[in-house]
Amino acid sequence: MPYESHEHYLQRALTLATIGYRENGCPIGAVLVANADGTVLGEGKNGLVQEGNPILHGEMSALRAAGRLPHRHDTTMYTTLQPCFMCTGAILMFGIPRVVIGDATNVDSDETIHVLRQRGVEVIVMDPTTSVAARGCIDLVARFRAEQPALWLEDWGGQR
Repeated sequence: MPYESHEHYLQRALTLATIGYRENGCPIGAVLVANADGTVLGEGKNGLVQEGNPILHGEMSALRAAGRLPHRHDTTMYTTLQPCFMCTGAILMFGIPRVVIGDATNVDSDETIHVLRQRGVEVIVMDPTTSVAARGCIDLVARFRAEQPALWLEDWGGQR
């Protein structure tokens, strides 16, 4: 299987996020891909509402779906939304060397991007002016935040 474009895998993550949104959940999807050949190892969506699980963010769901692996040092995590600190920690813990992000606008700060980069992770934030998938990620989360602000805050740990 050939490695597809970042746009391809981000669109797949956006499809998962859209499914989550239609289920009245948090619209965040992620796909873990093998760098060598583009095989999708795991994919998932936020499961706060659907499974009642506050730690099942999109990235965590993709890692869970990938299951046991000898390592993840040759993978890329595609995520519709900039990872939170919990998901950033998992990315660092498992040594995932590259993260591709669709939406870095609908978060309070870019701090987790800096943390990932400081630890040697290649972080690619897709440009919404050239990426249809990135524009879709941004628009979907903006709509969700406007429609369900309390659920958005709950997913990000509650209001501080």
